[in-house]
Amino acid sequence: MYDRIKGFRDVYPAEMAAWRETIDTLEDTARQYGFREISTPALERAELWTDKSGDDIVDELYAFEDQGGRHVTLTPELTPTVARMVVAKQQELSKPIKWFSTRPFWRYEQVQQGRQREFYQTNVDIFGSSEPEADAEILAWAADALTGLDLTEDHFEFRISHRDILGGVLESYETDVDVDDAIRAVDKSDKLSTAEYHDLLIGAGLSADQAAEFADLVATGDLEAVRSFAGTERVRDAVDNLQAVLGAVEDFGAREHCTISLETARGLDYYTGVVFECFDSAGEVSRSIFGGGRYDDMIESFGGQPTPAVGVAPGHATLPLLLQRAGVWPDERISTDYYVLQIGDTRADAARIVRELRERGHVVETDIAGRSFGAQLNYADSINAETVVIVGEQDLENDEVTVKDMASGDQTQVPVSSFPGDRTRPTIADFDR
Repeated sequence: MYDRIKGFRDVYPAEMAAWRETIDTLEDTARQYGFREISTPALERAELWTDKSGDDIVDELYAFEDQGGRHVTLTPELTPTVARMVVAKQQELSKPIKWFSTRPFWRYEQVQQGRQREFYQTNVDIFGSSEPEADAEILAWAADALTGLDLTEDHFEFRISHRDILGGVLESYETDVDVDDAIRAVDKSDKLSTAEYHDLLIGAGLSADQAAEFADLVATGDLEAVRSFAGTERVRDAVDNLQAVLGAVEDFGAREHCTISLETARGLDYYTGVVFECFDSAGEVSRSIFGGGRYDDMIESFGGQPTPAVGVAPGHATLPLLLQRAGVWPDERISTDYYVLQIGDTRADAARIVRELRERGHVVETDIAGRSFGAQLNYADSINAETVVIVGEQDLENDEVTVKDMASGDQTQVPVSSFPGDRTRPTIADFDR
């Protein structure tokens, strides 16, 4: 008996049906916005991550040396991969580049609620536009995808900030502040006590009074107060940009889902502008559902021409938590339109009916195990078949088949030559005499 590896999941058909419905909604919404699907490799050179983050990150990767002596890793996230892809064909690609994909990633980290070592994400990115409308389109897509999953503004909110607001305010202090460390402290603030949060800010270079002042200012979310306090061009530009994005989001129909939250920092250093995270409005899901933002320096850092970029990546471990909390997680059940039941030597006629029903786009099963009438009927019930078409030797002698509605139990005999006929979805009502 072999056990599965910790942090990796088995997903059986009924649960997978709910997952597939969720993924299809995310992807179909992306296609409506003109995002084009890409496929990316599971294995990359580890240098894509170690060159930017240092060798210590290897402890968080599934990294190893392959048979060719290359230091490789299972991909822990998509952004470096798509950056590499953009750089490879930057001159050939029409701008803006709008891509999406759904795929697994791997990180060796502590397993907890909503966090596994293998996890799936749907990544949606725009490359080549620095306009506020690009940020707004990412937010609008996320809002439309979630409402397409039957969530409402009572279920989720986007908490939005701008990295240059935090960085600009920190730089306005006349002291040597490690801005990246201070922003990481802000990003962790909701998980820390006030004293712990202030200690991290002090460790980043602020005095105790400055740490308290900065924390209070950020907590207000008041953009005009922040603009006035810093009094720098960097902060003024950041506030203007954030307001412009929110203005576009309102025109795109998603403003009611957005809340200004300057404590939303996103821990990754590559973010450069507007950032946001999606949270459960009721607070019952304790962690961020997903997040995204602008990363304008990424393509250039991978050797490409300066190319602005913005994206988001809903994870398929945390999103179900929100859908389940809201009571809109799709039914975990498999469904079958027709089961074609065979009695005796009727395979040829049954196979013709199966083919014609499948040609109409229906989910159809038939017996492939030589089972009895009762066993086939029980199986049809177990796969939630809506309709059973009974093809028996006795009925065929009368040029008939029996059509049975599994919900009501009603059944009728119909001419075999008329079934399924020209109807897209033949039912008992079509033949009941």
